[in-house]
Parts: sequence; C-alpha cells; structure tokens
Amino acid sequence: MNRMRMLTYTPAVAFIAASLLEKSGLLITILMLGVLIFVHELGHFLFAKRMGLPVEVFSLGFGPRLVGFKWRETDVRLAALPLGGYVKLAGYNPEEPEANDPHGFLQQPYHRRMLFYSGGILANLLTAYVLLTAVGIDQSRITSAVAKPSPLVVLQVEPGMPAAQAKLQPGDLIRKFGHLSFPGATSDDAVAFIQSQMGKSIAVTVEKDGKEQVLHLTPVDMGGKGKLGIVFSPTEVTYGRRPLQLNDFWRGPLVGAQETGRLTWQVLQGFGRLVSGQASLSQIGGPIAIVKGGSNAAKSGWMNFFMFIAFISLNLAVLNALPIPVLDGGHMAMLTFEKLRGKDLTVRLKERILTGGFFFLISLMVFVFALDLWRNKP
Repeated sequence: MNRMRMLTYTPAVAFIAASLLEKSGLLITILMLGVLIFVHELGHFLFAKRMGLPVEVFSLGFGPRLVGFKWRETDVRLAALPLGGYVKLAGYNPEEPEANDPHGFLQQPYHRRMLFYSGGILANLLTAYVLLTAVGIDQSRITSAVAKPSPLVVLQVEPGMPAAQAKLQPGDLIRKFGHLSFPGATSDDAVAFIQSQMGKSIAVTVEKDGKEQVLHLTPVDMGGKGKLGIVFSPTEVTYGRRPLQLNDFWRGPLVGAQETGRLTWQVLQGFGRLVSGQASLSQIGGPIAIVKGGSNAAKSGWMNFFMFIAFISLNLAVLNALPIPVLDGGHMAMLTFEKLRGKDLTVRLKERILTGGFFFLISLMVFVFALDLWRNKP
C-alpha cells in the first residue's frame, strides 16, 4: 500500500552499550529511525501475508529505487527519499480507487481490512511497549544512581506548557535554572527550584547546537507547585545494578504497560492541544529535531535513549491513527463510514478525498521541515 509516512522512526529491541551510544549517538539515532520505518511497514506486511495477499513492494523511502532484493514475490527496496516507507499490494493500490484488485483485497471482510490498515499502528505500539519493558527490567535492578556534574538534557516537552511556549525541544541542554548551574547542582535541585517558583519568571540558560541562549520561563500552578512541562535528566549518571533476578521479568512488563499507557495519553493530549489551538504548529519537531534530540538522549545513556525513541514511536502510532486521508486512520475512517452507510463511496469522491489528504500531508511535511531548517540555521 503506497502511503506517505510522516517523519517517523524507531529502535531495534536490544540493549546497546552506553559507550557505543556516547561515541556514536547521531549515527545510532539515524539507524534507529530507519528501523522504526521498517517496523511500521512490517506491521502492514505481516497482516497482508496473514490474509494471503501477495505484496509487490516493501519500500523504505519513496521515489526511485536505489538498491534492494527480491524475496518471493516482494521487491524489498531502499528508495531515494528517506521520508518514510510503504507497502504495495500486488496489483492493487488503495490510493488508486479504480485500480484492479486481482487478489481480492476489497472482498476481504471489514475487520480484516481494518487489521491491515492498523498493522503499522499496532507495530509502533508494540515497539514502544518492548522498549519500555526493557527499561523496566533494568530499572528493577538499580541499587544506586549517582549523577555526575553535567548539563541536563531535555527528554520531553509537554505541548502548551511554558517550556513548549519558549520553544524548548528534546535534546536541548540546560546549563542554568536561575542561580543553579549545571554542572554543579543536581536535577533534584532543579525540580525543587522550579516547584518553588510558581508564577515567577526564571532565567534558563539553554544550549542549542553549541550556542547558548537565555530564555525566561514562568512555572504555572499545578497542584500548588510550579511546573514548566518539561522532563530532563543529567547527561552523565552512573548506576549500580544487582544481578538479574526472576522477579525482574514480571516487573518489567508491568512497568512497560504502565509507561506505554502514560506516554500514549501524553501524546494524545499533545495532539488534542494542537487540534484545539491551545498549542502552536511551531512546537512540532521535524526530522532534524528528532535526530538531534535522539543523539543527545543517546549520549545520556541507553535508558533515556530507549524512552525517547518509545515516545517517538507512540507519536507515530497516534499520528497515523488520525482520520486524515492517505494515513492509516484516514483509510480506517473511510472504510468504517462505508460500512455504516451500507455502500461504497463513488470512485470520484474517493479520489478527491485522497488527493486532498495527500496535498495536506505534503504541505505539512514541507512546513515542518522548513521550520526545522529555520530553527537550526547558522
């Protein structure tokens, strides 16, 4: 199925040595983004095969084919434009309503076609869960944590909150919170300071791309304590760990499920603020922001890196579930509407809907990429 994939990416499920992350944060992040594209499309591919439908193309990227190989009837390829990926069923493309359907995709029951369209979304959710489960298993082994004097790296920014309004982004380094300097003070000192400054302006020194700038943020009242809507961590932490125990393997999946639910809700809230106008489109991070944020998170340790990538994976799942034509959620919404209506929409109307969705997504991608370039201009 030939669909646009919005600036999305994810990780391999394996423990990565901290030393490798520190030396190759950027390279590892780019590799992980490619893996997330693969995982997303693999979800669609597996459901197509489960339905007995041959897949003509499995592509990472769009445009001209660069390299690849033939696996049974499928051309597995790497294409020139690394903006996503797609799966195309043999002889049928859902983006072309008049196309032939020799293998009976349109004759499949409603629930099976819904599973095909949701395959990438489910793959993203599962990826995030596996990563967060790995983090949960490791966290259950930690007996001590010693933060070395180091800057704080931004891991998450909550849309609509003061940190987002000041255009802080994941991957930015915090050098100062008011009178607190990093290295020097601890992250616990920073949290306590922010909570005590409710309604008061704080001068925050932030490093972006090697350049420092001072932002003024005012914590909002959240339960009687100041909050900026930001999650950060020291860039250098030494953990003491005990050997793995059997109990760790049931605690980890529990933590993974809890964190997957919490982060998914946070992502949904963020998209909700964008739709309602409470948050600005300028707060969206594109591929440059994602790579830089992942690189900095990687340098602060594999746990922070896995949490960062899980958050990106969940963003992709929610984004693709939106009822925007051309995305998975758009196909699912159209299919559901036809089911409730009792008959299909006309081919001409489908073409107009899909064309409109395509141009909307292209426009959004160009806007986000241009915004990334503007933010990171010399």
